[in-house]
Amino acid sequence: MMHFSRRDFLKKAGATALAATTITDLLADSYAKKLWFDISLAEWSLHKELFAKKLTNLDFPELARKEFGISIVEYVNQFFKDKAEDKTYLADLLKRSKDNGVTNNLIMIDGEGGLGELDAAVRNKAVENHYKWVEAAKYLGCKTIRVNAFGKGSNEEIAKAAVEGLGKLGEFAKKTGINVIVENHGGSSSNGQWLSGVMKQVNMKNVGTLPDFGNFCITRKDGGCAESYDRYQGTKELMPFAKGVSAKTYDFDEKGNCIETDYTKILKIVKDSGFKGIAGIEYEGSKLSEYDGIKATKALLERVGPTV
Repeated sequence: MMHFSRRDFLKKAGATALAATTITDLLADSYAKKLWFDISLAEWSLHKELFAKKLTNLDFPELARKEFGISIVEYVNQFFKDKAEDKTYLADLLKRSKDNGVTNNLIMIDGEGGLGELDAAVRNKAVENHYKWVEAAKYLGCKTIRVNAFGKGSNEEIAKAAVEGLGKLGEFAKKTGINVIVENHGGSSSNGQWLSGVMKQVNMKNVGTLPDFGNFCITRKDGGCAESYDRYQGTKELMPFAKGVSAKTYDFDEKGNCIETDYTKILKIVKDSGFKGIAGIEYEGSKLSEYDGIKATKALLERVGPTV
């Protein structure tokens, strides 16, 4: 039988503890490296702060990096809607992103008209309204703009118009190397089968989708959703055309899981499609502050992502 002195025991215990710590550190590093997608921050996650003027669009890149440790951002044009052609402003925004090591990836465009409007003149005006945002995106180093394919009419009529509108804008954006993507954003677009059908007809490499995990409400009534589309089926149908995904969250349980969406299930759908792009955090809840909601969503993605 071998005998160990107390000193030997302590040395051995210390070495074991050190080894265990090293293994834990290595596992943590390995865990972090297993993420098969990049994480970005969608500016809409901070819309309350922005609308309250507690934060400006120019502050966004630095905040994303320093407060949340996120180095890819997605802008919302509502927060600099009159600056699309203001080169002085855009130069300042670009400098702030570069100074903080932040990559500008996307601009979400609202308020410029629906690309599925049935009236050709109205639709063409909407297409042209987006040109300045394509050019602003190019200037800022973004790869993509997100647009809306809404219109008034039957699903078939809107689809036909959207194919034409997206095709025209896609042709213009192709010249500058910018992608045009459609989010499931209410109405016909929140029907996964409808939007994937539109994409098949457009059939352009730079026109695609932005599946939003929580935006599958087709019609609303009395402040709630009257008709919804299955989020898992919809995501599966949109992933073949996806140039990003929107990781939408509202509420979390005590374990840090999203209540509305099973992230293990939905991220598996995303991964199985072969996607290896960017997942944009878009927190829209009210129980947590915007800052805490963003952090909770990031923690959820980092925890669940490597396991699917």
